[in-house]
Amino acid sequence: AMTMMIRVSVYPFTLIRTRLQVQKGKSLYHGTFDAFIKILRADGVTGLYRGFLVNTFTLISGQCYVTTYELTRKFVADYSQSNTVKSLVAGGSASLVAQSITVPIDVVSQHLMMQRKGEKMGRFQVRGNLEGQGVVAFGQTKDIIRQILQADGLRGFYRGYVASLLTYIPNSAVWWPFYHFYAEQLSHLCPKECPHIILQAISGPLAAATASILTNPMDVIRTRVQVEGKSSIILTFRQLMAEEGPWGLMKGLSARIISATPSTIVIVVGYESLKKLSLRPELVDSRHW
Repeated sequence: AMTMMIRVSVYPFTLIRTRLQVQKGKSLYHGTFDAFIKILRADGVTGLYRGFLVNTFTLISGQCYVTTYELTRKFVADYSQSNTVKSLVAGGSASLVAQSITVPIDVVSQHLMMQRKGEKMGRFQVRGNLEGQGVVAFGQTKDIIRQILQADGLRGFYRGYVASLLTYIPNSAVWWPFYHFYAEQLSHLCPKECPHIILQAISGPLAAATASILTNPMDVIRTRVQVEGKSSIILTFRQLMAEEGPWGLMKGLSARIISATPSTIVIVVGYESLKKLSLRPELVDSRHW
């Protein structure tokens, strides 16, 4: 429920990030704010929410992610008491499970994000676009699914699966250790009476920004593989470097951080609050909140 509320507010930046990562150079948009204004003018508010309904199905993977994370931490605790090791292994494992569910949904929603009036961006276009009628309001998802099946078969829904794993497993594996690292450092710097939940609310976005910076190059490649139908991660990387240089690997970074920050704050506060409520009575006083 928390994720859904936040997703409504930050989804436009997810769409903008995807378009910035796919476009060649700065052929359409010069940055996050420029893209926001141009999409709003061309397609209205609905243009910022293309693929939103399909994308909400990724909420299912969120349940699997948290469950896998907690179970793996508990398992690893039998072998290591290091917070970093537990976070690293659990975060990576949780992301592996989540991406297996998310990738097909991502592939469809990203192609929907590419639908716009005028110049074609992705591989596929819905019927209305092809006939010069603008983007049709209904039937887009069915049309995109049909085109993916015709072009690539069922494998098309898992295009970029390896690239997604190479993006999100490191992202998750890095996020949790940095989250605990920032929380521990802030707890040393702040007065003892400072509520721990505030430190966690600050640590979450800091960890998200750090993980985004480290994994954005792979995220750009993942998006291009899935949207443009490329089959090789290495060739996509070489083409990107040849066309746009190292800065091409940072495309969409600001939009990615903007979309991650509010959701991270709410999810972290909700996650930690629910964990507090779930504690057995005899353990409540042993934790600092």
